[in-house]
Amino acid sequence: MTTVDMPAPHVTEREAHDRSGWGMLTAALATLVVAALATTVIAVAGSNGDLGPWLLTLAIVVNVVVYVAGLVAFLGLTPVAPGQARVVQLLGKYRGTIRTDGLRWVNPLTTRAKVSTRIRNHETGVAKVNDADGNPIEIAAVVVWQVQDTARAKFEVDDFVEFVAIQTETAVRHIANSYPYDAAEGMTLRDNAEEITETLSAEISQRVAAAGVRIVESRLTRLAYAPEIAQAMLRRQQAGAVVAARQRIVEGAVGMVETALQQLAEHDVVDLDEERKATMVSNLLVVLCGDRDAQPVVNTGSLYQ
Repeated sequence: MTTVDMPAPHVTEREAHDRSGWGMLTAALATLVVAALATTVIAVAGSNGDLGPWLLTLAIVVNVVVYVAGLVAFLGLTPVAPGQARVVQLLGKYRGTIRTDGLRWVNPLTTRAKVSTRIRNHETGVAKVNDADGNPIEIAAVVVWQVQDTARAKFEVDDFVEFVAIQTETAVRHIANSYPYDAAEGMTLRDNAEEITETLSAEISQRVAAAGVRIVESRLTRLAYAPEIAQAMLRRQQAGAVVAARQRIVEGAVGMVETALQQLAEHDVVDLDEERKATMVSNLLVVLCGDRDAQPVVNTGSLYQ
């Protein structure tokens, strides 16, 4: 298997400093309620002249600050769905990842990007490539993958979904070029499917590791000769099957003839000289190795006619 030398990642996932959002939600609501009540009290006190100008101004400023604080607290609330993570950034700097589902709260000044951690499928298109022997074949594969490191997926590549798709297709083409479709010796794409898929999974894993992606499984979904040579290769396979079958037939026929001659000699059924044995062997081989039923010919003369 070819080793893929990918750049070392510059950032890895770590846990963000977050907390449960329900307490902060309660506090933010309480702050807004207090601010609303304070607004009413300040308005009544201002209209009655109970507060001097400086105290009234101070009360209004404090009330506005409390109101803004309540709104800012709301901005830090972050809902996280199951199978989803939030990558937290503060002024462009990575601050961690939230993986705990539910309502969470983080610094309101941060940005929180969604990254799916669900298991996904990617099926490559049917690619026409040459195998190790130069024969054009059609090949396709399906890959099951999952984001393992959200920081790498977000910051190491532009689009990790597209990255996985391109690297998967590259690995499939490389595997197709590395092995013959069919051969008498060695590993082949057709006869060693399990070993080939393991090699394919390992190569894809190396290619997408920089993006924080884990390959769960990969399988070839299509493997065939290209249409322009499919008929010729089919005839070659058929010819090979016919030769193999004929070879087995001849081996069996020779064994049967040998057994017949041996039993005839042991039971002293008939005394055959070399010429008669040759004739008998020839006839038996014709009958046993022929692809059609033998047509018997009755010999009414001597054995030598």
